[in-house]
Amino acid sequence: ADNRAAVRQVLSGAIASDGVIDLFQAAGLGGQDVGILSEEFLGQLAGMPQKNLALETLRKLLNDQIKSRERVNIVQSQGFRESLEAVLTRYTNRAITTAQVIEELIGLARTIRDAVHRGEETGLSEDELAFYDALASNESAREVIADDTLRRIAHELADRIKAKATLDWTQRDTVRADMRRTVRRLLAKYGYPPDAQEAATQLVIRQAELMAEGVVS
Repeated sequence: ADNRAAVRQVLSGAIASDGVIDLFQAAGLGGQDVGILSEEFLGQLAGMPQKNLALETLRKLLNDQIKSRERVNIVQSQGFRESLEAVLTRYTNRAITTAQVIEELIGLARTIRDAVHRGEETGLSEDELAFYDALASNESAREVIADDTLRRIAHELADRIKAKATLDWTQRDTVRADMRRTVRRLLAKYGYPPDAQEAATQLVIRQAELMAEGVVS
């Protein structure tokens, strides 16, 4: 009961974009609003005397944040997931202290929070950035295709997939086949490495499916 009250006291003081909100309930239900990772909130967690409680709160909130980011950007969320697991593994193996793991998780929380603004910095929309990351995740593609070209492909992908937003996703096999043709033609048009096209196509289609699910839900 004392732990529950302590979490409530910390979380209820956090600031989100729309003002002070009770984040204890949000944390219990998922805490997927990136506003939950405000600097004030992170500072309160860092200063909690109950370090194990702060660690568990951070772990849960980061898990929720990463899960919610998957629909927005698969590649980005995978990177965040790997970072989280790496830090927690080091802690489990006693390579770092509780205070150190909290510090590293707070750093990851800031990275996740700031990722929302990455599209603004790159000049890409959120959808375009997701497709850009999918295309750029292949090392050989990055070596042979200029960054501006990858951005152009991402822009065209976003436009073409948006144009197919009215497709009936309950007919998943038909939609996938149509989208596969669209993606492969576009990758070939810009000289995307042939040996990397299949993996890129699958990743782009999966991202498009998650985006569509988000719209439907």
